Amino acid sequence: MAELVVGGNVSGSQHESGAPSRRQRDSRSSQQDLLGEQAPGSRPARPERPRRQQEQEMIEEEEELNLKYGAHHVIKLFTPVTLCMAVVVATISSITYYTEKGTYLVYTPFHENSDNAGTIAWQALANAGIMLAVIAVMTGLLVLAYKYECKKLIHGWLFLSSLMLLFLFSYLYLSEVLKAYNLPMDYITLGIIIWNFGIMGMFSIYWKAPLVLQQAYLIFISALMALIFIKYLPNWTTWVVLAVISLWDLFAVLAPFGPLRILVETAQERNEQIFPSLIYSSGMVYALVGTTTTENSDQQQEQQPARPSRQSENRSADDAADGFREPDQERVVDRAARVRQWMEEHPDEPRRGRIVEHGGQEVVEEDDEDSGVKLGLGDFIFYSILVGKASSNGDWNTTLACFVAILIGLCLTLVFLAVFRRALPALPISITFGLIFYFLTSEVVSPFCNALSDQQIFI
Repeated sequence: MAELVVGGNVSGSQHESGAPSRRQRDSRSSQQDLLGEQAPGSRPARPERPRRQQEQEMIEEEEELNLKYGAHHVIKLFTPVTLCMAVVVATISSITYYTEKGTYLVYTPFHENSDNAGTIAWQALANAGIMLAVIAVMTGLLVLAYKYECKKLIHGWLFLSSLMLLFLFSYLYLSEVLKAYNLPMDYITLGIIIWNFGIMGMFSIYWKAPLVLQQAYLIFISALMALIFIKYLPNWTTWVVLAVISLWDLFAVLAPFGPLRILVETAQERNEQIFPSLIYSSGMVYALVGTTTTENSDQQQEQQPARPSRQSENRSADDAADGFREPDQERVVDRAARVRQWMEEHPDEPRRGRIVEHGGQEVVEEDDEDSGVKLGLGDFIFYSILVGKASSNGDWNTTLACFVAILIGLCLTLVFLAVFRRALPALPISITFGLIFYFLTSEVVSPFCNALSDQQIFI
């Protein structure tokens, strides 16, 4: 019956050789089953996905798992955020200069000198609206300049901003620290310190330096900007600006025509890094090591992960202490093999890394600034503004509540980043939690605790 269906009318000679024909067809059908091909006349099977798409999906899944379960991604963002907020809180607590009012930014023409709640409300909203308009215009100009490759203009703009922060505002900060602690220093020594500090900072940010040094300068710049905003913004305007800037961050990153989204997508299309003076990179670095074997070219190359750059040899012990285990060895080797195969098949593709040879082994090593989770310096600044403003009232309960709220929001943002695998705004969740915790703690929890303390009631 099968011969009639497949071959139609069959002659006698063909019947005599029916056994070998049947064996050949059985062999072909078994091969089709093994190869996943559909037989003639059968129902079409599900089409195979392209090999490159499968590899891409597996790599994305691996990156998702690393981001989701890697404790270092979380810790390497918690640490700089905590350091930045700690610098601001320590400065606010010890130096009264940054809590004294009287001089304000030109973007805040309303100084909230009235005692009327309605007047203070509309003045704060007006100041926040003006600041938001300035931020939107400047961000739009930056995106346009980057879109049309006006790189000299962008670099000059950012260079001058960093120059002013590292020299002028660092001088003001250091002079206030010396005054607060009554430390004598002559102007010549002060000038030498500021000169060396500023020049080393410019080299670290815009050229080459150890990653830790670059991160330290970015944290200091963020803390310095937060202190400037705390000093020169009116009281209620600061809280309204925090709420408004969170909404702006939500729009700028997620909206189809949001300026920050356009900036990120343009940088990805060009395979370029966004400006180093605006982005903090956690710098998680992994190297893929491949041992080349020439005895059998068809044999799969054996690969193993090398030590991460700029990390201690006891990384596995650190992971165990953090509550996370190292990924399975087979999964790591499989991903290394896929990456190596993709690089061999696409030699002309631009790659962010370098091939280093160590004792007969080729090491594909990523640059420090090209890897890890990245966080904008604006997020550091506004986190620190919220905690610093809370600490200016002298209530440590409120300060700690805002600090915990920001870290919780940042952790949730990292979870969403692992789920959606795209650029996400880091301000909305953290700032929302911070504002809620601030007003609840300052208006409900702290008065309740003070009343219990006055009545000598212990819970």
